[in-house]
Amino acid sequence: MDTEAALRERVKELTCLYSISKIVEAENLSIDDIAERVVRLLPPAWQFPDLASARVTVDKAVYTAKRWREGGPRLQSDIVVDGKKRGIVEVAYIHDKEDGSNPAFLAEERKLLREVARQLGLIIEKKQAEAEKRQLQEQIRHADRLATIGQLSAGIAHELNEPLNSIIGYAQLTGKNEELPRQVRGDMEKILKACLYAREVMRKLLFFAKQMPSKKSKVDLNEVIRDGIEFLQSQAANRGISIDSRYSGKLPQISADPSQLTQVVVNLVVNSIQAMENGGTLTVCTGADDTYVYLTVEDTGPGIPAEIRDKIFLPFFTTKDVSQGTGLGLAVVHGIITSHGGTVRVWSKKGEGSRFEVRIPYQGKKR
Repeated sequence: MDTEAALRERVKELTCLYSISKIVEAENLSIDDIAERVVRLLPPAWQFPDLASARVTVDKAVYTAKRWREGGPRLQSDIVVDGKKRGIVEVAYIHDKEDGSNPAFLAEERKLLREVARQLGLIIEKKQAEAEKRQLQEQIRHADRLATIGQLSAGIAHELNEPLNSIIGYAQLTGKNEELPRQVRGDMEKILKACLYAREVMRKLLFFAKQMPSKKSKVDLNEVIRDGIEFLQSQAANRGISIDSRYSGKLPQISADPSQLTQVVVNLVVNSIQAMENGGTLTVCTGADDTYVYLTVEDTGPGIPAEIRDKIFLPFFTTKDVSQGTGLGLAVVHGIITSHGGTVRVWSKKGEGSRFEVRIPYQGKKR
């Protein structure tokens, strides 16, 4: 190759790298957009652009330029992110030269492809870091919202508890008057029932706000779950729901309030049962790692739409009818578990069910 031809090839290679660097600088492009642009930029940078085509594979996604076909001379280079292979960049000649010979690759083209693969790895790493940062910021904002609502809920609950207790006390005293007419006695019973319900709502708000005192002891999570599910077996069966329980045989004991953990189990299971209106399978699992004991409750219901997923732990938020609950079940779960130093997470996809995971720290080593 003469000097002028070699210079032209270097110019094409530098133009390709410059164009890719401009893609890197763009902030609003997805990995899909970037990969599609790269496969269009690569063929013109090769010695025989009319015969060249390109393909980029990232994880399971494949992006190809026009005219790609297997079988011809090909160069490839791995896309590596954080030391792990995540994909591959390929350039192939899809036709022979006019004289019938196979086109050859230049040494500089091999270096160019390695650099393109390196740049793609950096782009993917950058996009992942940005996504993780956005997710962390959203988690912080969500935690702040929950904390603010918790403080407000606690204040309201404390303010209302005293007058509610007074009403309940006077209603009970009045109900003991044997001279009360039947109608009045019935009305007093209704007042008492409504006040007891309101006090239960206040109690749940205090659980959410983490202001209910805990009576902690050494607890076997498996036993708590077995006891909680036992009361719900008939309810699940009536709805055509089978419960698949999978308990870890080597579960460390945790320091927790057993009655509060029972509430967590019951609320999660009832939430899943109500989600499966047409029957299904409820899977309950336990396990442990080096730091946490965990419980997962997974259903085969309709899933939780993405637009409301970050609201489900807020008090009084519900998609159910008023007759089916107050919208405090998951809020109570969140309050109890965070008061135990743990976390609650949910994975869900519309049409594919939901999975809740509760993690509670434990002290000491596993048995």
